[in-house]
Formats: sequence, C-alpha cells, structure tokens
Amino acid sequence: MKIADIVSVLEQLAAPSLQESYDNAGLITGHPNMDCTGVLCTLDATEQVIEEAKQLHCNMVVAHHPILFRPLKKITGKTYVERTIVKAIKDDVAIYAIHTNLDNVIEGVNDKIADKLNLVNRRVLSSKEKMLMKLYTFVPSAHAEKVRSAIFEAGAGQIGNYSECSFNTDGKGTFKAGENTDPFVGEKGKRHEEDEVKMEMILPAYIKQQVVNALIKSHPYEEVAYDVIALENEFDKTGSGLVGAALSRKCCGSRLCTCS
Repeated sequence: MKIADIVSVLEQLAAPSLQESYDNAGLITGHPNMDCTGVLCTLDATEQVIEEAKQLHCNMVVAHHPILFRPLKKITGKTYVERTIVKAIKDDVAIYAIHTNLDNVIEGVNDKIADKLNLVNRRVLSSKEKMLMKLYTFVPSAHAEKVRSAIFEAGAGQIGNYSECSFNTDGKGTFKAGENTDPFVGEKGKRHEEDEVKMEMILPAYIKQQVVNALIKSHPYEEVAYDVIALENEFDKTGSGLVGAALSRKCCGSRLCTCS
C-alpha cells in the first residue's frame, strides 16, 4: 500500500478544499509513492511522535494539527517545528494533517464529540457557503441509466437524507461530426439527430472533479456535453460547529431522532 492510498481514503472522508483559508491540511512531508509500512495517529506531530513512529516501524504520521501553518524561511533546528520537519525528512516519515476540513464535515470531529455527549437532532452550527453545484448533461436515451448510475456512484444526487436525486427530460440532440472525429453515432459531415435525456443533479463542490470524471468515463460520446454551475443553496453537511439536543430517557436513541 502506498502513502497515496491512505491519503485517498482520508480525503474522501474530508476533502482538503473544505479547510479554512488559514489552514495547511494535506501531505506536509513525504512522497505519495512511498510504500506505507504503518500509520501513527496523533493530535500534534512533534519530534517525540516522529521518533515513536520510527520505533513502531510506521513511516506515516496522521496528525490533526498541521506542523506547518506558514512557510519556513530557515531550517536551523531553532524551533520544535524546524526540528520535527528535519527529523521527519531524515527518517523518511510522511506527515499528513487533517484539520479544519475534518472539523467541517458533519461526521468529523464534532460528530464524535456529540456521540460522547449523546446528542440527537444534530445540525451544523454555521454552514459553509457556496458548497453546492448543479450538473447538467445530455446522454443518448439507451445509455441514460448507465451514465446516471455512474454519476450517483461518484457522489452526486444527494439532497438531505435522500440519495440518487435527479431530474430527467427527454429531447432531441443534434450535432455534425467533423473530419477528425470518431462519432459514436451519425456520419462525418452530416448533421445527426439523436434521442437524448437531459439530466440535472446536485453535487457538493468538493467532489466536482470525481463526478465529472465518472460522467466522461461512462458516457458513450467522444465529446461529452455538460455544464456545472455554482448554486446559492445552503448545504447543511459542512461547516463549523455542531449543535444538538440532550438524549431524553424516552428517546429512541437515533442520532437523527425527533423524540426530544
């Protein structure tokens, strides 16, 4: 397993784009293609933590707080930050920080604290703005279900507690293939008319690329027509803080309970 494989799992849980502007979440030392021998999790990466990781034969440290918040102009070992970075590089230990991006997802740090407090009816205290987008695409009717399923699998189509949400409109698409094309249907140089489905789906902005990749991979056309636009709708799955109600004696115990 590579360091990149661990990073991929962490970034599916909490995308780096969800971090605050002052933060420095992500891979701080090490190379993604390094083989991972073990992972040590910690609140802060320090010299002692790097040494412990080395003794445990772990060449990756996953920390909540980034060891670097601002650029280093000198690395002389004067501060513990400099010494930690030097030691990590010398010992080939990768340091990955997952900080405010993990704070900002509804199932992140605050959710675990809420579990300890037995809170129900949980919601984000202050939602992040401009976190939703809408995808429009056009698919030949016979391939609509395959493409739709691939886009859902990539994470689009979630509205509240409902998944696989989309709006579909039947219509006619036209195009004329040029000389340097390899059209899926139609003939070069002739206008072609095809029965198509226009699909509309909402998606979180931080998974835009994986959704677009899934669309293009599953779509039969050589050139895929699609639009992605930003929305002003509120997205209640990301943001700072979490509030909830104390669990009552008669409560069913569900984290989304309405008994209280």
